[in-house]
Amino acid sequence: MSLISPFVGLRYDPSRVGSLDAVTAPPYDVISDEERVRLAGSSPYNIARAMIAEVRAGDDPDAPYARAAAEFARWRDEAIVVPTEGPAFYPYAMDATFQGRSRTIRGVICAVELEDWGGSVIPHERTMAEPVEDRLRLTRAVRANLSPIYSVIRGPNDVLGDLLDGVADEPSDAQAVDEAGVRHRLWMRAEMPGLADSLSAETLMIADGHHRYTMALRYRDEMRAGNGPGPWDRVMMLIVDAAAESPPVLPFHRLLVGGEAPRAGERVRDLEEVLETVDDVKLVYGTASIEEGVLVHRVADLSGAPPTVCALHQQVLAGVEDGLRFTPDAVEAEWAVRRGEAAAAFLLPATDAARIRAVVDRGERLPQKSTFFWPKPRTGLVMRSLVPD
Repeated sequence: MSLISPFVGLRYDPSRVGSLDAVTAPPYDVISDEERVRLAGSSPYNIARAMIAEVRAGDDPDAPYARAAAEFARWRDEAIVVPTEGPAFYPYAMDATFQGRSRTIRGVICAVELEDWGGSVIPHERTMAEPVEDRLRLTRAVRANLSPIYSVIRGPNDVLGDLLDGVADEPSDAQAVDEAGVRHRLWMRAEMPGLADSLSAETLMIADGHHRYTMALRYRDEMRAGNGPGPWDRVMMLIVDAAAESPPVLPFHRLLVGGEAPRAGERVRDLEEVLETVDDVKLVYGTASIEEGVLVHRVADLSGAPPTVCALHQQVLAGVEDGLRFTPDAVEAEWAVRRGEAAAAFLLPATDAARIRAVVDRGERLPQKSTFFWPKPRTGLVMRSLVPD
């Protein structure tokens, strides 16, 4: 049973920080070192300063996390970030242009009772130990959920849809426009009648935030051992109805850093033709590699059931996971091959939540970094304290 509740949010005071465009950020795991510098320079209060522990020369292991915590604490002390008047649910909308047409993906941010994997909360990707440890150390220091985990329900859920329809035409309580031109809107509602009951029977599949959820389970267990129940028993989460909202699920392309580049499949003209040809239902993927000194693009078929990324790892990339890098940008993947930074790029098609759910229903998980749900909720529009009242 998925147990959800409203929570007292932490929000930037616009009268102190100005436009929320300048203080919000993408999720931590899509921010490069260069992007962090840009975000930190956009405002002395940008959430990236607290979300990503900056490592400086001569640091001991705890110093970056202590700096992030001190920054966030200062914002609290100076009323840059202030609590809401009471617990609330936070309806959320992301307005984007995708494949030439306007789209809005809606959901609700709430507190979700933590439970071990496999019950009402299920993963679809494997996790890596290092990011979990990084997020755990940050949370121990900052003592807050800075960004919502993104989950999807199978749906359709009429109660959730009707409640979101009810706020759609009302002015939002906060909004920001991100680097891709996506407009993020957030509302506050002290009550959303029937929502908790309607979601109690739903299974929440993590779309984005596997490492943060895994971290939250570890943090909960640590805090319970010494302090008993508390705010660490819940985590901040955006819940989206996959059937009603149909969020785009873009691929993470694979870069083979070492080893021999494959020559499977049919040669095609260029990257554009690869991206036009890859197909998740037909299990068609593409490659880019250097052959006799020339950049060559190919497309090849796999066998089995979608999504393509699972078949690729089973039939082509088995045993080389440690030699892979990941990027959602196909052009960046091709350039890594051109520059000699990768032996090959494996270019994948987009998939959808239903195909991912089919893998989960079979009791399996996708390889790490398989899906790029887009758009992603903006970090900093609302946060949640893990300090007891």
